[in-house]
Formats: sequence, C-alpha cells, structure tokens
Amino acid sequence: MSSPSLLDDIDRRIIAILQADGRRAYSLIASDVGIPASSVRYRVQRLTDAGILQIVGIANPLTIGFDRMAMIGIRVRPGTAQAVCRALRELPETAYVITTAGGFDIMAEVMCRDTAHFTDLMTRRLHLIDGILATDSFFVLEVHKLAYGWGVGEVETSLLDALGPPDDAGIDRRAGR
Repeated sequence: MSSPSLLDDIDRRIIAILQADGRRAYSLIASDVGIPASSVRYRVQRLTDAGILQIVGIANPLTIGFDRMAMIGIRVRPGTAQAVCRALRELPETAYVITTAGGFDIMAEVMCRDTAHFTDLMTRRLHLIDGILATDSFFVLEVHKLAYGWGVGEVETSLLDALGPPDDAGIDRRAGR
C-alpha cells in the first residue's frame, strides 16, 4: 500500500468526492477538480490498484434481514493474533476485524440474521478457532453514525456540500431509531 504522503491534493479531492458518492461520473469529478476525465479514470485505477481506494455499495444491514449487529472483543493465546484474524476474515458474518492494544487483542464486528444465527456463530464456529481464549460481545442497539469520509485531509466543503450526503448512509431509520 502506498504512503498517504504520496497522495496529492487532486487524489485527496477525488477520494473525498467518491466517499460522498461512489457512483459519481468521472466526467463530473473531472469538472469538479479541473482535470480531464481520462486523468480521473487513471487516478482512480491507480488508487484502487494501490489498495488506497475501494469503491463498494454499502447496504444498511438492518434493512436487508440482519437484525443482530455486534462487536466482539477477543482475547487470544500469545502469538496467535494474526492466525486468528485470518480465520475471522473468512467468516461471512465478519464486517470488520482489527488487532488492538488494550483489554482485547482483536475486535470483530459481525452481522447476523437473528439471535439463533449469532448463537451458532459464537458456539459452533468462532469459539472453535484455535488461539481464541475468551470473547466479550457487545450488541449494537442503535447506529448513530457510520462515516466513510476520513483520511483525505481537508477538502473544499462547498464541493462536498454540493454532492449532499448519500441516501440513508447506513443509518437505521425504522420506528424512529
């Protein structure tokens, strides 16, 4: 992966625009940043190839049948954190897997359909991963913020304001939540 210092202001502006609207046409991005569309296409490809940028559709899990979101704090046997992370990455329920410093060695965010699915994940698969010593689960009750616009430095706010926020941006809006 490239160093953030290798990004110029145009790269940062392109990333910020795509974080606000991943489907924005290259021709519109080109107009926003003042370069040809072919240059935008090249830069996006270079950023993607370097692992700096990934363009994906993000669904609100609560609206597509996943009613149990949880953060799981995991303690592991010394020297096994990387292997445990590799195993966790392979579980379809994991959305986020990180090593940490502090009370837990690893944190994992999981999405499950219901309590039975979560129970199966914990007792029949996750707890059987070699190296895991203990877990502590934290059910997500409400989502107040999901943000994806970090890491690009300051960008002209009028440009992002013109784009507007993505529809619903992954926030649970059912029953006044």
